[in-house]
Amino acid sequence: MTPTRTTEIHAANARYHDLAAPHYDAKWAIDYGEIGRRQVTVKLAKALGGEPLRFARGLEIGAGTGYFGLNLLRAGVIERYTATDISPGMLAALRATADRLGAEVETARCAAEWLPFEDDSFDVVFGHAVLHHLPDLERAFSEMRRVLAPGGVVVFCGEPSHRGNRLAELPKRAAFRAAPLWRKLVGAPVAERNGHHRGPEEDELERVVDVHAFTPQVLIDHARAAGLEDVQVHGEELAASVFGWTNRALEATADPDGVPWLWQQYAYRGYLALQRVDRAVFEPRLPAALFYNLLVSARVPTS
Repeated sequence: MTPTRTTEIHAANARYHDLAAPHYDAKWAIDYGEIGRRQVTVKLAKALGGEPLRFARGLEIGAGTGYFGLNLLRAGVIERYTATDISPGMLAALRATADRLGAEVETARCAAEWLPFEDDSFDVVFGHAVLHHLPDLERAFSEMRRVLAPGGVVVFCGEPSHRGNRLAELPKRAAFRAAPLWRKLVGAPVAERNGHHRGPEEDELERVVDVHAFTPQVLIDHARAAGLEDVQVHGEELAASVFGWTNRALEATADPDGVPWLWQQYAYRGYLALQRVDRAVFEPRLPAALFYNLLVSARVPTS
């Protein structure tokens, strides 16, 4: 990818996530209590192929509002937390949440391809739903490898798979067609395109910032090319992703303040129930490439 194109994607990412920051946690029902801590530690355990380790120094790439890193910090998985993002709006939201929670966080606005940290500065570099936004994955993995100490771990969760991304389009299209009837049945007013609701600029930018959908082998190849070893890729969410994308697509057509509480509870609890089905039935048996999300982990050689 050319330097000019990389710069364009970085600028689009910053703008898109600045626009999204004020309503991001509400949109994704992000929790910073027991539920949130359970969600992130389960994801981390899957990515690592076992129970989460404990890390003294953690660096998050594309931290957003802090869902992953703040919950890992509060769960005791990392002792010291440094959050990076290309969006100042996201980092401002993260700092506000950290202050509310009484959590100590260092933040840095930077791109993953140019990390402003010395070699061997961290024991784990991690992120959630961020690699697919990075225009230069080769350089980003190289930078992550550079700032990790020997034996350090790279771990990313929530990355869209190539097949899973295509699968998600089916419920989205079906929901778009069914949306007028759904709004009538639940009594939800049509979405406005102003105020805190998502507007056309976000819709346009989304087509720029989602750069990649991955096969497991692509993630393995990038990790190994950076000099990482013990690379693992796992799949996550199949039934839950179909259910979740259907509901999100329906809800995106409605005023969020007008979506009934009972529907919100059904959508949220149904999603969690199907996540449990995925973990118990599908994830142990099916290839990673079939799932919507991919989780990747790797380790820096000790010598």
